[in-house]
Amino acid sequence: MRALTWHGKHDVRMETVPDPEILNPRDAIIRITSTAICGSDLHLYDAYIPTLEKGDILGHEFMGVVEDVGPKSSLRKGQRVVVPFTISCGQCFHCSKQQYSACENGNPVENQELGQTLYGEPMSGLFGYTHLTGGYPGGQAEYVRVPFSDVGPIVIPDGVPDEDVLFLSDILPTGWMAAENADIEPGDTVAVWGCGPVGLFAVQSAFKLGAHRVIAIDHFPHRLELAAKFGAETINFEQTDTYEALMEMTGGIGPDAVIDAVGLEAHGLFVDNVVDQVKASTFLGTDRPHALRQAIVACRKGGRVSIPGVYGGLLDKFPAGAMMEKGLTVKTGQTHVQRYTARLLEMIGEGELDTTFLISHRLTLEQAPEGYRMFHDEQDSCTKVVLKPGLELA
Repeated sequence: MRALTWHGKHDVRMETVPDPEILNPRDAIIRITSTAICGSDLHLYDAYIPTLEKGDILGHEFMGVVEDVGPKSSLRKGQRVVVPFTISCGQCFHCSKQQYSACENGNPVENQELGQTLYGEPMSGLFGYTHLTGGYPGGQAEYVRVPFSDVGPIVIPDGVPDEDVLFLSDILPTGWMAAENADIEPGDTVAVWGCGPVGLFAVQSAFKLGAHRVIAIDHFPHRLELAAKFGAETINFEQTDTYEALMEMTGGIGPDAVIDAVGLEAHGLFVDNVVDQVKASTFLGTDRPHALRQAIVACRKGGRVSIPGVYGGLLDKFPAGAMMEKGLTVKTGQTHVQRYTARLLEMIGEGELDTTFLISHRLTLEQAPEGYRMFHDEQDSCTKVVLKPGLELA
């Protein structure tokens, strides 16, 4: 089959690789009909996340048609399914608490030691990411093997277009959980750093969960326009001091809740961010947490901090004092996708959530390397790339 493989920083290639096979009784083989490039994939593209190996197949946002099943799969051949990016067994301690992204069995034992060393516990299994998360082949391919297929995939009703539901695989539930983690109360003002895909879904979700005001912060004009279409007030951090603007907009109190949808590669010519970039380039540091620092400092006393943005290492100059003295509540973590898919699918079907607004480019699978380049280099105009195996080249 054809698949997108990683070979180093900014080097991804379409190659012919072996077809996946059923390995365990709960497996299923999915023929991919739509797959997307995620902002988290750009961390791999930039070689920020360790333990990726040359030839690894990328992609964790995908859906398709069931081609084959193991004897203990609950799926049937021919069904259309969306597959969560988290690989969860459904039976361990954490899965029993619906903490699916903390599953104890999704990551094979041979890949758990490094995560245990770095984070105190092994990471859970994820599709198409790194060997920290199991080394599973991803879905930017013609076919993919899905472990625990009786737990993760959600069957899509006939007649529902791929593009309406594709983002149930990751970014829609991630944006929803980000807003849920903000513990929004009626009348709240919520500030969202980053108007990429997750940030935009967090904006939409925050309103759905009862926020009175949402303030979206970014520097790409088109992304800010998209946030404004959902009713958000906007701040362009290249034109306005974000902290001062937030204080003015909230009467000097600060937002009730803040959401960091940026993560470890914050942009902007700020002193702390420049220092972070120098440290990262000289191997004296890892992440660039400018947005998180700013969010913590801006949040009102007694407020809530939600962090859906990906972080992978150690943070320098972390405002722990502000967090403690202001009495902030912090919630973060990989998304428990399976907890939310049924409810979100229902909301999509009832027209309560819009998902297709985000798609700016539809490419063939063979055009995936160009899709990565565009998503990386043209982030204002390229808001989301969907790849379609079998789509004729334009």
